[in-house]
This record gives sequence, structure tokens and C-alpha cells, in this order.
Amino acid sequence: MNILIVGGAGYVGGGIVDKLKKHHQVTVYDSLIYEESYRKDVNFVYGDVREQSKLLKLFKNNDAVIWLAALVGDGACAINPKLTFEINSDSVKFLVENFKKRIVFLSTCSVYGAQDGLLNEDSSINPLSEYASSKVQAEEYLKQSNAIIFRLGTLFGISDAFSRIRLDLVVNILVTKALTEGKLTVFGGEQWRPLLHVNDVANAIEQTIDSETNGIFNLHYKNFKIIDIAEAIVNKVDSAIIETTPMKFQDARNYQVSSEKLLKETGFQAEIDLNTGINEIYDLIVNNRIKNVNHKRYSNQNFLEEFGLS
Repeated sequence: MNILIVGGAGYVGGGIVDKLKKHHQVTVYDSLIYEESYRKDVNFVYGDVREQSKLLKLFKNNDAVIWLAALVGDGACAINPKLTFEINSDSVKFLVENFKKRIVFLSTCSVYGAQDGLLNEDSSINPLSEYASSKVQAEEYLKQSNAIIFRLGTLFGISDAFSRIRLDLVVNILVTKALTEGKLTVFGGEQWRPLLHVNDVANAIEQTIDSETNGIFNLHYKNFKIIDIAEAIVNKVDSAIIETTPMKFQDARNYQVSSEKLLKETGFQAEIDLNTGINEIYDLIVNNRIKNVNHKRYSNQNFLEEFGLS
């Protein structure tokens, strides 16, 4: 199977490329926003999702497209909302209009916003940010296509040995803070997050890409309260302490999800546990494998505020 992975050089794409290249012919298309080079031994095309002529040529030669390209995160997308919708939504409309074969698209459980109860794919949505709203719009464009859409939980862990690590995700940053500052500052703590190891995204895609399954599917491992995540980290870094403070507005998102639909229809269930991700980040920091954990490249928002995107 010839597979085009648009945005495949990033944090999520690393593990997906590694898994799929074993059995498929993979081409990565990426603008290397956060990277200086791409060194994996797969076909690579440098390009932006707004360069439609480049994409059209690639569409002709591939049986499936995995669409990872996006500005990701509430803070990063708030910098330039117009650009956010151009990249996260308008490009998907172009994809649907010009590629009629298999599409895999990554959305987000952030579309649910702040809601009580266990949410499934039929639950109401309540996007609280440009990021979530742009993904809702993209989902609408994909409704009439041959697409499987994964609403991802909050990611954690490390995807591969090459791609940029994200230290702006709740598990990854709390482990880093525990080791470098000796404390974890938790705002509120009672908010729920559906967590998902980044490589379970790759596992889900591998199992479903050549199936006939279409539609929207939640994809997560387990639901955790923020305070429970912090306590799991302190169990690993016993020299660290937890400080709780009143919840900031930015932390208003609060939701639990069910991924039962995905299990019933495809047999897939995320299985990489929280401690695996904690240990991955712990080993990086303890072994001094990151020169400067505060470098802006490890945070989507901080990097884009500093260097921008045109």
C-alpha cells in the first residue's frame, strides 16, 4: 500500500512512520516547522499544506493519506486564528475535494470542551478554543469522504528517536518539572483528561488504515484526574512535591471519554500505560539527553510566538 503521511515529521508522525514503513511504501510530506532536517529512511517531500500543486501530484500516487498536518494546541492556535483555520480546516476541505481514496484524520477530544459524564461520539460538542473549533470544521468536511477520524485524548510519552519531543503536554511537562524544579504546580487538579500514549495513535492507525471502517472514533487509554497524574509522577520522583493552586481559566477543559465504539467496531484498544510515558521522559531528563528543557522548540505555543509562521 502506498501511504502519504502529511505532517509526518512531527511528534505524532514519528511513531506512525516507523510502524507503517515496515509493511507499506511511505512518503512523508512536511514543512519542518519545528525541525531543521528529516533523517528517516523513507521518501520525503518538503512542502506546506497550502502548496496545493505539490499535494495534487502526490495524491495521484498514493492509496491512502494520513493527515496529521495542523497547528496544535489551544495557545498555539490562538496566536493567529485566521491561519489556524487555513491550515487546520481549509486544507482538509481541499483534501476531501481532491482525494477520493482512504483518509485517516486526527481530530481531538478537546471538541467536547467542559462536560460532565462519560462522553461518546454521539455526545454534544463544546469547543472552547480555535484549535478545537478548527478540528470540528475539518470533521464536517470529512463527513462525505472515505475517512476514519480519531478524536485523540491528551498525548504523552515519546514517539521515536528522531522527532521533536513535546514538553507542553501535561504528563511530559509535569515529569520535567518534578525533576528540574522539585515540584509540580497543579492548577485545580480535579479536572479530567483522557490520556493517550503517542504510539497508541500509530497502533490504532496500523490496525484500521486498510479496513472499511469510517466515521468518528474517540481514542484514549484511560481517564485521569490531573491530581492523579501528578501523584503517579511523584511516586516515580519521590523527591518532588505537589503544589496545588486555584484553577486558571485556561484549564477549564474537563471531560471523560469512552472509546468503546472503536473497540467494538475494530477490536482496537489503547494499551500503553501512564507509567511507560512517565519513565520515558524520566530517563531522558535523568540521563541529560535534553540540553535545555526550557528551549522554545519543545512548546508549540512558545516556538510559534518566538518564530512565527507565515
